[in-house]
Amino acid sequence: MVHFKNRYIVMEVFIDAGRAERDPVILTQSNILKVIRDSIQLNFGECGLAASIGSLQVKYVNPLTKICIIRMSREDHQKVLSAITMVRSIGNIPISFNLLDVSARDDQTIQFLPLGTIRACKKAALECDEAKFEQYKMAAGDRITPDIIQAVQSCFEKIRGLES
Repeated sequence: MVHFKNRYIVMEVFIDAGRAERDPVILTQSNILKVIRDSIQLNFGECGLAASIGSLQVKYVNPLTKICIIRMSREDHQKVLSAITMVRSIGNIPISFNLLDVSARDDQTIQFLPLGTIRACKKAALECDEAKFEQYKMAAGDRITPDIIQAVQSCFEKIRGLES
């Protein structure tokens, strides 16, 4: 039996605030995956795209906090990370990706987790998402609706439900 070794990364998407107000962009798994694939093809050609496309997948996106988890093969993770740093826009909206700091230590079991595992990324994504949502709640004040709270809670559950 063949065991595929994947890397998982937690990214934050920064959207140009001035342009996003006029032309709002909604982050989805499909449009993030499309810009990453386009960047791989542009920078590494058809062969680079074919090599990395097998395991490349956007596992999670929160459109409110703009946090995402991306899976890629261990062999191609440097190529994919390079391509991600070269992404400059989704459609005509300028964006940039920020690789978030992934904790390599699991405090409950006092074991060191290798960077890039799904367990480490789930923990980091959940912490970042919760912190960003707290900032959003303070900024939004009383404009926050129960629908928004329910949508964010469902996003948190999606993170917890990712394969272990």
